[in-house]
Amino acid sequence: MRSSVEVRWEHRVVESATSMAKRLFPERLLPLALDLYGTVNAIIYAGDNVTCPCCSGSFRKFKAYGAVKRLGVMCPRCRSFARHRLVWLYLEQRTAFFTDELVVLHFAPEFWLRRVFDALPNLRYVSADLRSPLSDLRTDITDIACADGLFDVVICVHVLEHVSKDRRAVSEILRVLKPGGWAIIVVPLDAGREETLEVPGADSPAERMRLYGKRDHVRIYGSDFGERLAGAGFEVTRERFGGQLGPEVMKTFGLSESTDIYLCVRPAGSGPLSGEAPA
Repeated sequence: MRSSVEVRWEHRVVESATSMAKRLFPERLLPLALDLYGTVNAIIYAGDNVTCPCCSGSFRKFKAYGAVKRLGVMCPRCRSFARHRLVWLYLEQRTAFFTDELVVLHFAPEFWLRRVFDALPNLRYVSADLRSPLSDLRTDITDIACADGLFDVVICVHVLEHVSKDRRAVSEILRVLKPGGWAIIVVPLDAGREETLEVPGADSPAERMRLYGKRDHVRIYGSDFGERLAGAGFEVTRERFGGQLGPEVMKTFGLSESTDIYLCVRPAGSGPLSGEAPA
């Protein structure tokens, strides 16, 4: 077992490397900085106890992350979290994402996933974000700057909890999908809560922190989340995929059984949409 001194030294090295990369690299060179970050961390965390399916790296452990440190959650190399690794495995094992020719829209993509998906020869891949200079499309998810029925697949992981008009966003996702197309939607969800907690007028970071536990979240989703998705016109399946993989797989890939994946299919017989969505 390593001493507390060794653990503190490890964290200082990692944080120093990260801070240095942020200081030295302008925004246009951010990919290079992130590569440097991943290389340094992969060396420090070298081992074979855990594996990240997103970057194919094996490590001694996953990194701690958060203001209140959560142990063993972030990949040292590609910075994926349990939700990203779960979605990757779901796409790999339950869909034809990596084999069929698909047109894909990915909202707020993580750097490494964007790089990997963009390089897949079977995909016409479009990354989208409201602000990121690395995204292909700068657009608001509540008013997607794309034609109706353009995409086979939409990926939206931990985005809607930041969006005030989430019902409009869901309607927009439905609109840009082809009939028969599907979306993968994941949100942080309190499974013990029947109804989503959403307080009108809770606009300040301090108030959101008090209500939702995050300064940039605008609600806490409950078990009624699927109803919100179905209300837009989706056929919704709540996939409790992590719990089906078994404890050894969960441990190896650093997954969370509490993360649910919502598979949302635009009905094949649905006609063109007007683009108008409820506020």
